[in-house]
Amino acid sequence: MQQGNRFFDDLAKLMTNAMGVAQGARAEAETAFRSLLDRWLAERDFVTREEFDAVRAMAQKAREENEALKARIEALEAGKGKGK
Repeated sequence: MQQGNRFFDDLAKLMTNAMGVAQGARAEAETAFRSLLDRWLAERDFVTREEFDAVRAMAQKAREENEALKARIEALEAGKGKGK
């Protein structure tokens, strides 16, 4: 009976070690995939969401400033026409 118990103990150790190896292989594969994906994305010059939002905000501000300047120019030109 002791010999059968030892067999199951050895089998359990073997399975535990196999699970450890499988988890290690999974972690290594995930790291390699993330590295590959990061490299691929970097080569395509994609921007982050934060960079996109910052540029969009700058463009919106520039449009608003352009509209304000356009209105000011129109007001100056209208005033100039009345003075002559």
